[in-house]
Amino acid sequence: MTVNTTLRWIDGDAPFELSGGTTWGMPFARGALPGSDAVAVHDSSGQRVASQAWPLATWPDGSLKWAGVALPATDSPSPEYRVTSDGGAAPAADTAPAAPVTEVTVTEDADSLTVSTGTLDMVIRRSGSALFSTLSRGGTVVSRDGRLVSLRQDSLVDGPGSASREAFTGEVAAVVLEQSGPVRAVVRLEGRHRPDNQASGTRSWLPFVVRFYFYAGARSVKMVHSFIWDGEAEQDFLAGLGVRFTVPLESELHNRHIRIAGADGGFLTEAVRGLTGLRRDPGEDVRRAQLAGKPTPPLPDWSELVSRRLHLIPAWNDYTLSQLSADGFELRKRTAAGHAWVGISGGTRASGFCSLSDTRGGLGVGIRDFWQSHPGQLDIRDAATDEASLTAWLHSPEAQPMDLRFYHDGLGQDTFDEQLEGLEITYEDYEPGFGNPTGIARTHELTLFAHGSTPATESLAADALAASTPALLQATPEYLHTARVFGDWAPVDRSTPARAELEDRLDFLFDFYAGQVEQRRWYGFWNYGDVMHTYDFDRHVWRYDVGGYAWDNSELSPDLWLWYSYLRSGRADVFRFAEAMTRHTGEVDVYHLGPWRGLGSRHNVQHWGCSAKQLRISTPAYRRFYYYLTADERTGDLLTELVDSDQNFLGLDPVRKVRADADTYRPDRNALGVGLGTDWGSLAATWLTDWERTGNPRSRDRLLGTMADIGALKYGFLTGEALYDLDKGRFDTGRERIQVSHLSAVFGLVEICSELVDLVPDTAFEQAWLQYCRLFLATEEEQIDAVGQPLPGIYLTQAHSRLSAYAAARLADPALAARAWASFAEGGELLNHEAAFTLRTIEPPYVLLPVDEAPTVSTNDASQFGLAVIQNLALIGDHLPR
Repeated sequence: MTVNTTLRWIDGDAPFELSGGTTWGMPFARGALPGSDAVAVHDSSGQRVASQAWPLATWPDGSLKWAGVALPATDSPSPEYRVTSDGGAAPAADTAPAAPVTEVTVTEDADSLTVSTGTLDMVIRRSGSALFSTLSRGGTVVSRDGRLVSLRQDSLVDGPGSASREAFTGEVAAVVLEQSGPVRAVVRLEGRHRPDNQASGTRSWLPFVVRFYFYAGARSVKMVHSFIWDGEAEQDFLAGLGVRFTVPLESELHNRHIRIAGADGGFLTEAVRGLTGLRRDPGEDVRRAQLAGKPTPPLPDWSELVSRRLHLIPAWNDYTLSQLSADGFELRKRTAAGHAWVGISGGTRASGFCSLSDTRGGLGVGIRDFWQSHPGQLDIRDAATDEASLTAWLHSPEAQPMDLRFYHDGLGQDTFDEQLEGLEITYEDYEPGFGNPTGIARTHELTLFAHGSTPATESLAADALAASTPALLQATPEYLHTARVFGDWAPVDRSTPARAELEDRLDFLFDFYAGQVEQRRWYGFWNYGDVMHTYDFDRHVWRYDVGGYAWDNSELSPDLWLWYSYLRSGRADVFRFAEAMTRHTGEVDVYHLGPWRGLGSRHNVQHWGCSAKQLRISTPAYRRFYYYLTADERTGDLLTELVDSDQNFLGLDPVRKVRADADTYRPDRNALGVGLGTDWGSLAATWLTDWERTGNPRSRDRLLGTMADIGALKYGFLTGEALYDLDKGRFDTGRERIQVSHLSAVFGLVEICSELVDLVPDTAFEQAWLQYCRLFLATEEEQIDAVGQPLPGIYLTQAHSRLSAYAAARLADPALAARAWASFAEGGELLNHEAAFTLRTIEPPYVLLPVDEAPTVSTNDASQFGLAVIQNLALIGDHLPR
């Protein structure tokens, strides 16, 4: 079997330049390739180009399932690329292996490693306070001593008074070379923040992971920074978090240049000592050179009226851009500390890019999702000295310090009974001590540009765009579908009026939520990427302050809806939305250390507020799309964290407040109650992903073993819960009962079971899953005939129509397919825009700002509607009523 497929740039046109290379992930049909060595990449002319490929996952037969592929930096990216295997035909005759003009090289010794792209060099020491010692271009050091910085405040003061701030610096404890070229190299650093003032104690906090990405020929380095919040919410208030770089400068002050990106491609272009607008003119050549960032003519060529008075022109030492909200930034500068700041300008949304350079070179830094993840800040300090600094603040020190304390005092809910009463009124599942943020995380992406001189503004604008919207290659929806990955879906098909109408509904639904993110300003450090759960029609707001109706936290799988929407459409806006949600839900909504490590938090006013800490939120079913499509190592970390997540059932029972056998049940490592819906579906996704990624026999055996056990249960999935032996990784198959929940199948179980049936031959498991799918929406008579009783807990009919659709497709049953579409139509609101969405503009004074009226349905309904449409069309689209 051969491979020959076209790759496209996700945003349409090829980027202006590929200054830092690019990486993507792509699948291969089972048995198509033995390994990643067979992958070759060609440009649009048919010329084979340098590339590097590595396995991300394998099929059970050992053949390559997913590969990460990287291309080097280039000044002229091809409009499209083609991936072939050794036996595949390229569009032109040249099939000779291509070596990069330059290669990434890594030199290691006991104390450090040096990575060279052929254009830049970075020296990374194996320990210490610096992320890197030097960053050089062409032998010239353009930056050194890159380091993480943070500020801790010990209290928040209401009214008169002050709080003290303590400065910390990241201390690197471990350096690992994860990839070493020839096209792509990756270096991982781990450490913690330690106090700058040793007299304040030895406390360390905020464990971090930083990765640097290097590509052959690149003049930029991608940096991915992740940290875990491990403070005490009652006494630790993070007042600043950033990355600081020292920038050595040697040129005259008038040949030192500041470039700061504003909004919509605009730039502040200034010199530390400006030569324009003066009362006396230094000469047109002098002014033009300074404006262009080029060395000015020698002083004797200037007008003497300026050159002899040069010392009387102020030098601007410090610059700051602060973006404290999604709607406004401010730019200012000053001559020195102790003197007033002078306002420069302001605007709406800065792109998060700045550079500092002189005639010998300099440093540019871009922060991705800068305004979306506010409050952010860019600082340039000491630009008039030999040692300037550039700080990219991920959380601005000028903003209100982070307050992660729980938002209420518990309201007297000290017992399970009282907490269940609270659930009845605000939908919040409260429990003392559980609204704790310790263990949540956040990831940021930055790009560092090594300048050989002060670049032209047009080049800097391209760099700012590359940092904020990285170029990405992707396979087409048609190719992804033929590879048979991710279960039941199919590319967009508008071939009939009925299909086109459903596609219109899907487009409308996505566009509505994308618009709500903007209109409702769902942005911010801890919030960006999430959406709200349910709308309040009386106040014309989403229920941001009502218990379990606020932030959605993956409830009923909006992550899956977005990723399947991308797979079938290839839309860049859908991809970016899904990417932001994956970054958020995998980091902020999940615990990465502490007693709840590997568990996620249910929907709440605060992302960590709910006492329901469960695998259904942390499940890899939501993250693996992004990992496989981008080969993102950080997402790989999140998947690895979950490998032993079955251990969590020993420490925390997810149904402890509503367990029918609560009086007798005690967690025992040889008899743990594990639900066969949300719990096992999450475990199955964990084990499947780990088995495919690593070949881990523990994950394989637990997956295959529990599948066999479910098939051996008298009532299969209808049993609801089985007793799990943590040591053996197997279920007790002796339980005979029926317990059905409307939530069991709506957190990824449908998608994972579909994949498993196709992936692994297990007839008993397949029959157990088909029984569940066939009976869930069956008539009471059919249920009684099959299992002796009607099934309780049948809700979310439209969402579960895809169970009937799956059974209809597998059993080739037209009557069941008709029932599936009829059940789908019962969720009529989402089939009718006017019923589901009252799109009218509400103006002040009834609302704070003009907004569109929003859905009568919740995000749960919307995401499950989307999944039902996608899967029903793929499975039984031919039976869609006209």
